[in-house]
Amino acid sequence: MAKQAAEPAEEKVPAAAPAVFHVFGLPVTNSMICTWIVAAIILIVVRVSTWKNIKEVPSGMQNVLEAMVEGWEGLIGDILDKRVTRWVFPFATTFFIFIVISNLMDLVPGVGSIGFFSPGKSSFTPLFRPPTTDANLTIAMAGIFLLMSIFWAVRYNGVWGLVKHIFGVKMETSKWLYPLFFLLFIFIGAMELLSVGFARPVALAMRLYGNVFAGESILDMIFHGKSLFWSIVLSSGMYFYETFVCIVQAFVFAMLVVAFVGTLCTHTEEEHGH
Repeated sequence: MAKQAAEPAEEKVPAAAPAVFHVFGLPVTNSMICTWIVAAIILIVVRVSTWKNIKEVPSGMQNVLEAMVEGWEGLIGDILDKRVTRWVFPFATTFFIFIVISNLMDLVPGVGSIGFFSPGKSSFTPLFRPPTTDANLTIAMAGIFLLMSIFWAVRYNGVWGLVKHIFGVKMETSKWLYPLFFLLFIFIGAMELLSVGFARPVALAMRLYGNVFAGESILDMIFHGKSLFWSIVLSSGMYFYETFVCIVQAFVFAMLVVAFVGTLCTHTEEEHGH
């Protein structure tokens, strides 16, 4: 009994995605396999919906896609400068489509339940795992966002303009108080730099990963419940809730990307004046 109590409880959903096989010594995890499936789904849907069917007056799937694109572009255009919208719109749209499908993979029957037992081990390895429940993917997406946001900020402001945008005094003041406010805005700029380079990417990555991973963990606990009746009842409610969460988290990620880029690619009246 003491020995059993000392043993750690079996981890239902491991934080790290397990490797399914190796290629040239490099691990291929179940989340990577699911990522390839999501990419294939996106390519097939776009190809089928536009293959030899692009019309000047849209109908069917083309009409749905164009309405979604125009609505999303209009929403981003209300936040960003027109020039910046042209840069960010395809980037944020790609993020949204990829993330929403990746999140919804968590609700597909077989994902997380189809797998195998490793030889000589009692642990079960799922063949598929939702891509966004792997922190490696969400961190990689946040890293791509960081690089692109800096690139667009430099492109929009110029190097010196970006420095002034972050550290410059953004208010009218007398020449006697200017040194004091200059030191104050240097400190504020340092905090802003920390936010741009660290806090924002971490917030993007961890918010998405935490919410989707938590949902997968809750569903796993429900499915492994002792009562079949309550497992069915609770899982049915959780499926509707998780569908909502999956879509909302994709939208939040994309909108945060737009908002964060907007804070770097904008000019205040004081900056124009200087």
